Amino acid sequence: MHSIKGGVMAKAETETADHGQTFGTEGITPMERPSAVTRFFMGIVNWAEKLNLKYAIHGNPPVYDNATFPWSKEIEAAAPEIRAELDKVLLRQAELPSFQDISTDVKTISDDNHWKTFFLLGYGLKSEQNIKTCPKTWEAMQKIPGLTTVMFSIFEPGKHLPAHRGPYNGVLRLHLGMIVPEAEPDQLAIRVKDQICHWEEGKVLIFDDAYEHEAWNHTDKTRVVVFVDFVKPTRFPAKMVNWMLMNLAVFTPFIREGLDNHKDWEKKFYAEAEALRNRS
Repeated sequence: MHSIKGGVMAKAETETADHGQTFGTEGITPMERPSAVTRFFMGIVNWAEKLNLKYAIHGNPPVYDNATFPWSKEIEAAAPEIRAELDKVLLRQAELPSFQDISTDVKTISDDNHWKTFFLLGYGLKSEQNIKTCPKTWEAMQKIPGLTTVMFSIFEPGKHLPAHRGPYNGVLRLHLGMIVPEAEPDQLAIRVKDQICHWEEGKVLIFDDAYEHEAWNHTDKTRVVVFVDFVKPTRFPAKMVNWMLMNLAVFTPFIREGLDNHKDWEKKFYAEAEALRNRS
């Protein structure tokens, strides 16, 4: 559904000196996607990333002030209703897919079963069944302009996601804290470039995942956030190119593969729920 892996897009290890965004992450194996479609797509991505940096409306900070996006207050206000829906999802936490089960490229940074997901939307492709399970969550997310991805991101105890970068700087990342265990500052955090941030329940964190970042949960409890990608506000011509790429992305092999994997999981997950209801 969503390819966020650090360095997993086959890009050269280059850096824009003015912004500190690297097109890859040292030590992370690039994904191998030899198809002509992907090579063409990645050529456009490399060009578009430079445009996005140049024409960004709000600049290119690693972490944004929430006041930059006034709608973030409405997202925070919806946190209690979202949490109620999350609690029902977590009743079947053991059956939720690990991220790499959906998007196999994630194996470059996560190969265990401690990063669980529950997708409502990935690159504009909906999970209708999951949306029916979490209608209030879906309703709240409609307040975010340019929404491309929505999921619950579940970090189980001991999970550490190594340094990586997202595949494309045309989107920004939002986390809404849902379940955040009490912990020492160094036990539970996310680093974006050189900034260490901490999640808070009911609070939004907005950052640019095109900067190198890593996240960890070194506690003995589960951490959950609502994980959102939305289109980065840019001016023409970057805005037009970004729109084109977002619409082309669904035709690339790694997105189609993720969609197929999620459909397979979804079918099994809800079939088991129906069978359980029929037995009771």
